[in-house]
Amino acid sequence: MNRRTILTAMVLMAGALAAGQAARAQPLPTDRSDLAYSYAPLVKRVSPAVVNIYTTTTARAQRRLPFPFPGMPLPPQAGERVQNSLGSGVIVRPDGLIVTNAHVVKGADEIRVVLADRRELEAKLLTQDERYDLALLRIDADSEKFPFLEMRDSDSVEVGDIVLAIGNPFGLNQTVTSGIISAVARSAGGVNDSNFFIQTDAAINPGNSGGALVSLDGRLIGINTAIYSQTGGSVGIGFATPSNIVTRMVSLGESGGRIVRPWLGINMQRVTPDLAAGFGLTRPAGLVVKEVHPGGPGYKAGLKRNDVIVALRDLPIDDEASLRFRLATLSVDTVVPVKVIRGGKEVVVDLKLAAPPEDPPRDRSMLEGRQPLTGAGVVNMSPAVADELGLVEYRPGVIVIEVKPGAYAGRFVRPGDMIVAVNGQDVKNVADLKKKITGGVSSVTISREGMVNTVQFR
Repeated sequence: MNRRTILTAMVLMAGALAAGQAARAQPLPTDRSDLAYSYAPLVKRVSPAVVNIYTTTTARAQRRLPFPFPGMPLPPQAGERVQNSLGSGVIVRPDGLIVTNAHVVKGADEIRVVLADRRELEAKLLTQDERYDLALLRIDADSEKFPFLEMRDSDSVEVGDIVLAIGNPFGLNQTVTSGIISAVARSAGGVNDSNFFIQTDAAINPGNSGGALVSLDGRLIGINTAIYSQTGGSVGIGFATPSNIVTRMVSLGESGGRIVRPWLGINMQRVTPDLAAGFGLTRPAGLVVKEVHPGGPGYKAGLKRNDVIVALRDLPIDDEASLRFRLATLSVDTVVPVKVIRGGKEVVVDLKLAAPPEDPPRDRSMLEGRQPLTGAGVVNMSPAVADELGLVEYRPGVIVIEVKPGAYAGRFVRPGDMIVAVNGQDVKNVADLKKKITGGVSSVTISREGMVNTVQFR
């Protein structure tokens, strides 16, 4: 083969390779319209349903004269201080029903709503549930039909889905930010009782609370609720209350109701790696049934001790937060399939959900007298009380629900503590506790977050 033949072959091969690459490559844009990719049509469609919320609260203070004369009586004088706050809200019904965060309107004397077209209307607070940090408002403009957002099943979203956050950060007029779903079923302790959120990296800042988290089909998948930040500004970690909780709030709240989480009648424990190995599970997930209350829904459904609950309605249960959330989206008297692992085999039982009973009656009492527990408010624990306090488990006994400011009891007890024993004797109920403290108190045994401690007195 001579030199000319070799060169010709190389040219032909290069041409064929270039042609193949050109065939696989995306076509280059030919004008500006080919470069345009915009959320503008979606924003124009959904943003009219997102509103500004302004609240006015009158805080009462106590004043005294700065330099009183000796012996001069000085009754406190009432002072007033007006506080203004702002937030966002979402219209979810054409009749003017608005969802926002409870902390946006908490204690407000006046609530004003500014629509996207800049009209300002007075809003009426229908109901609020601070445990889930949600509130419902109503506006009215002569029976006008308002733009609103439809709900989307929040269980249908996945990590990586593109979302828009719409609200009014720092009091600015309506602002739109974009991002993705960073996590679903995210636990963010201390934010609300649900403790179950959609996490997004769309910028959320103060003032965004109560605003909309919207999927690209224009439906509401969450109410922007909180941010994780050490500076107060957005660092790309925002939390939204899932729309499935919002839907439940809307269905109950218009009649002034509150979300009641159904009771299963069982005590559970999170599956640890050691427990997973003992139960023959491939990974540590689910909740182990430790105790089944006789006559409760779990007992009637056939749940047994050491069953591992892994799914409710085919939705995975990984921990206590996911169970609380799943239950909060369901109504009492609903029959749900519960998937459990029993003896290494998968079993499905049908469980009829029930309202948590107040049994025994709470017998709320403020402890008094010359003894260490004076100033502590206590009640009998029951499934209903456990639900109100956001507890997964119910244990019979006496629980502290408040401590008066400055009370001696505040040195060693706090709300949420269980009073287990006095002077080494078990406490059965409030009446039993009140009887035991009348004869003098030398020790009090407290259970707090699974830890038991005895405080001695001299």
